Amino acid sequence: MSLLRRRLHPEGLISAAAPGRVVSLNRGPGQPRVIWRFSDGRPGHDNQSLGLVEALGRCLSVEVHTVSVPEHAATWRDLISSRYAAGARLPDPWLLVGAGRRTHLPLLAARRARRGRSVVIMRPALPRDLFDLCIIPDHDRPAAAPNVLVSRGSLNRVQRVAGEKRAQGMILVGGPSKHHRWQQEAVVAQIVRVIRCSPPREWVLATSRRTPAEFIRRVRPRVVLANMTLSVMPWDGDDSGLRVAEQLGRSECAWVTQDSVSMVYEALTAGVATGVLELPARGRGRVVEGIRRLQAAGQVTGFGDWVAGKPLQPPGQTFDEANRSARWIREQWGAPSNRS
Repeated sequence: MSLLRRRLHPEGLISAAAPGRVVSLNRGPGQPRVIWRFSDGRPGHDNQSLGLVEALGRCLSVEVHTVSVPEHAATWRDLISSRYAAGARLPDPWLLVGAGRRTHLPLLAARRARRGRSVVIMRPALPRDLFDLCIIPDHDRPAAAPNVLVSRGSLNRVQRVAGEKRAQGMILVGGPSKHHRWQQEAVVAQIVRVIRCSPPREWVLATSRRTPAEFIRRVRPRVVLANMTLSVMPWDGDDSGLRVAEQLGRSECAWVTQDSVSMVYEALTAGVATGVLELPARGRGRVVEGIRRLQAAGQVTGFGDWVAGKPLQPPGQTFDEANRSARWIREQWGAPSNRS
């Protein structure tokens, strides 16, 4: 494992059978705070929970254990009886963090059995009062509550990098989704026009797990005809998020397909000028409206507006939601909790 991966991916994989490697991030004297991070294995959910625990590691001494959550890993009986066998060999947690519905019941069962504060990322499927903190994106329009922290979009692992950027642009491509109709040829045509008419001469294109396999075969020959340099970063699992974050830190602009709201917020978190490659929406759902509000606020630029002459500009405000959430937790619960 490279030094970069050890630094940015500081958690050990813990299963019910046996504990794995654990990494402590020391930020001062005293014992590190123990965090259990619950993972359902979905990359988008892991990206958010890793973003939060890594941000906590930047402001506190923490020891992170990842608990893998298979289907039916905990039951209501476990919760009622105060049992959580998967954590039997782990130290008592100071904080329990989960993203995704499958993590909710195991997280609550673990808290009842072993104490600690519970943090759920995204709108929970269970009543919010069951959790100590719910970090919910603003596009979900959550009701105000003492245990609700509203985030501007989704949390992620990207860090804004100060200093001069390379003359490089980045393109982030999603794929078929329930919120937008995927039109591959339209996306390819927009990418080719962006590359031909934008200042950067070097481009990096990153795909996601939803990107159709034939997409790169369709776009690459047309970019070559435009006499531009295009490097492709195909999605390959856990490492993809780290590589995208690294390249965003080097880029002066990014274009993201409209279906990929999480990647839009990664680009905004990096502080780069962000454009949206447009796709037809399926109705007016919360994700669709969230992107439209970003465009209306001038935080991102739609492809059509750019073609009409609107310049691509960096976001007018700072997006730093993982670090902001970590600071809230540190200020509220910085000392280990004794609550039951």
